[in-house]
This record gives sequence, structure tokens and C-alpha cells, in this order.
Amino acid sequence: MLNTIMEFIVKYAVYLMHWVLNYLPEGLDKFMDTFKGFWHLDTMNVFQIANCFRKNWGYFLTVLLAFHVVYLFVGMFFTRKFGPAKHNHKYAILIAARNEETVIGNLLDSIHKQDYPSKLITIFVVADNCTDHTAEIVRKKGAVCYERFDNEHRTKGFALQFLFEKIEEDYGRQSFEGYFIFDADNLLKKDYITRMNESFDEGEKIITSYRNTKNLDENWISASYALHWLRSIRANHRARSVFRLATNIQGTGFLFTNEIVKDGWKYTSLTEDRALTADAVVQGYRISYNDMAEFYDEQPVSLRVALRQRIRWAKGHILAFVESGWGLFKNIFTAKGFRNKFMSYDMLLLITPSALFSMARVIIVDVLYIYVYMNKGFWVCLWTVIWWRLGWRISNHIPAMCMAVYVFITERGRIKKISLWKKIWYSIMWPFFDIIGAWSLYIALFTKVTWKPIPHKSKINIEDVNEGITDSNKK
Repeated sequence: MLNTIMEFIVKYAVYLMHWVLNYLPEGLDKFMDTFKGFWHLDTMNVFQIANCFRKNWGYFLTVLLAFHVVYLFVGMFFTRKFGPAKHNHKYAILIAARNEETVIGNLLDSIHKQDYPSKLITIFVVADNCTDHTAEIVRKKGAVCYERFDNEHRTKGFALQFLFEKIEEDYGRQSFEGYFIFDADNLLKKDYITRMNESFDEGEKIITSYRNTKNLDENWISASYALHWLRSIRANHRARSVFRLATNIQGTGFLFTNEIVKDGWKYTSLTEDRALTADAVVQGYRISYNDMAEFYDEQPVSLRVALRQRIRWAKGHILAFVESGWGLFKNIFTAKGFRNKFMSYDMLLLITPSALFSMARVIIVDVLYIYVYMNKGFWVCLWTVIWWRLGWRISNHIPAMCMAVYVFITERGRIKKISLWKKIWYSIMWPFFDIIGAWSLYIALFTKVTWKPIPHKSKINIEDVNEGITDSNKK
């Protein structure tokens, strides 16, 4: 069947190119008649094949991902709670910063204001290829700063690798019980480390936290990012924490035990967080979530920057799938215990670039529908497929908007209060964020992607957040 379809695609492409170049537009209908004579297939059979393929693909995905409905339901009402810690542990905080003089000081201030014993916290910053005053500000704020200059190895993962090497030389990596990772634009609530310590003290080896947004209401792009992170919390993190499964690390705001880096930091790809997540599950670690440990970050407001970032994410996700996909697949059958097997299955589905398989399905189904409708003429055929595809997109757009409404309702007590009209507008635009993500994956598959810094300009500090100030251009 596959060979037949591929043969059909090749023949159709050759004939279409010939007639479009030589007879456009008056020869298009003539081409349809010629093509029907060239290929003898019953259109009803082809139509049935297309429908069968489309529906069965949907059924297949439904079976694979049916448990996500349970995640969504559980995450609506429950999350894992952690009791007060019996011991305070010694931590290092690691920050990779490139030209972050605008925001790095506010992050360090929020760390210094933590209600956790300061003698148990050491802050390390790698000023990575900086040309501004980042290193000077860091040292004035009392943090340990190492400067790195290497334009060939530019990812955040390489900067962290360099930082761990310096820590090993000067302190010893095992001298700290755990390591926090933050981005320079982050801000921590006063009890953040105390809350994360509660999870660590209960024996969790890797913990992520509640990611809030400084500039949610700046425009629809920053709002889409904010909704994206909050959806992950409600649809994934909360339920997985309840079931003691592994959730995924998302770039920043996480803590891990020193045993993860006993041999150094090895995650240097475009998305070091996804690589760490997948590799940790392969090794049998679960990644927990603490809903009470809350931090804030700044989201892009430029469509160009957002697209660039999403393409980098997509490329990193593909690499993580290539690096860890086979190990996760093997774990489904070889890991000890049902929970570990299921964690591997869950994580394999998470890192699989499913949008690529969806695009293959779209191409196959559309080509078959073109064959079915071409006897009605070229333009009828074209518009039929376009309207069918448009209807499919709308059918996916509406559930996404409903998810945005759900997030605004469930998180109303923790996010910035904004007007009803803004919520409506952001809910309408949010599905385009996922569309951008899907197309970024297609672009990343066929292009070389390099790491580029995301500009951070917000001067909001932790006091501003607490007071509800969200103007990211505050002066």
C-alpha cells in the first residue's frame, strides 16, 4: 500500500509540474482529464482509504495518549504536598548569563532575600561571552563569578559544563548536596528554596517548580508563553507528582542532587533541559514537582525572537529523541517495576517529535483527497482540500482556546489580574503558539540551528511582582 501511494505521489508531481509550467491556467482542467486516464483507480476506494487512514491514525493516537485525560482531571484538583523539612541542606545556585546586566541584579537580590539560611547557599554565575557589566554586577552582589569566552561552544549547556568544572576545581562538586539552575531573568518568591528543600528532604532527587511570568499581559506572545507553562503545570506536572511519576524539566527553576553531576555536566545540546529529562528517566530517576515553590521569568514579546526560540527548542527535542529514544523504548520492557516501565513509556511519547508524523499523515491524506476530487476540476479540487484542511484546523483551535480559558480560571489566584477582554484576546491567539511550534519542528528538521541569546529587558524586581506591577518596560 505504501509503495502504491509513493508511486502515485511521484507520478502526480511530475505531471502536475509539466502541465502547470506549460498550460497554466487554461490547461489545468485538461490535465485532470489526462491524469485520470493515466491512473486507473476507483475514486470511491481511494476516498475510503483516505478516510480510513485519517480516522485510524486518530484512534491510534487516542489509545497511546488516553492516560493524559487522567492527568488533566487529576491536575484540576490535586497536586503532591510536601511537609516541613526535618533538615536544611546545602545548595549551590547556578546561573548562566550572557549580557544580562539589566536583570541579573534583581535575581540575585531575590535570592539574598530568601527565608532559607544564607550560610547554606552559594551562588555561582558564569558570565558567558559577556561584553557588558554582568560580571561586575554579579561580584558586587556577593556571588561567585567565573568568566568564559568561547564562541564555538555557545549553548547554555556548555556554559554550565564550564561552571561545574570550575566548581570541581575550587570547591568539589560533591561538597554541595544539591544544585539549583536558574536563568538570569528569573525572580524567586521569598520561600522558594524553603519549599524546594521540603521536596529534597523527602528524598526527591530531581524537582521542578511553579513557573509564573513577569510580563504576562505585555502582548499575546508573552501571554502565550505564560499559558504554555501554566498548561504544563495543570496538564502534566501536578498529576505526575501525585502518581510519583517523572515530569519534565523546562529550562529553569529546578533542583537536582549532586549524584547527577558526580562525573560532571554532559548535557550540552540546544535544549539541555530536555536532554537531562530524558536521560534521567533512562537512568531510573523520577522528576517530581513542587507546586508551592514559585518563581517568575520574563517571556519574549517579539514574534521573530519567539520563532527563533521555538526552532531551537524543536531542534533540541529532535536531538533528545535521537539520543534517548531507544533507551526509553528498551526501558518499557526491561525496567524494574510497572512505575519505571510506565515512566519510560510516558517520557518516550513526550520527547517523540509527533508533529513530524502528523505532517506525514496530512500529506498522505491530502494527496488521496486530491485524487478523489480532481474529476470535478482543478479549482474545485483545490478549494475542497483547502476548506477541509481549514475545518480541521478550526476543530483543533477551539479546544486549545478552551484550555486557555481553563488555565485562566484555575490559576486566577496566582497570576496577574488582567481585563476580561485581554483574556478573551489571549485565548483566541494562544492556539497560534502551538501552530508556530509545529512549523518550527518542520523547519528545524531541515535546517542547521545555532544557539542565540534571548534578550531580557525587564526591570521588574521581586517587590514589583509582589505588588502586582507587570509593566515590563518599567523605568
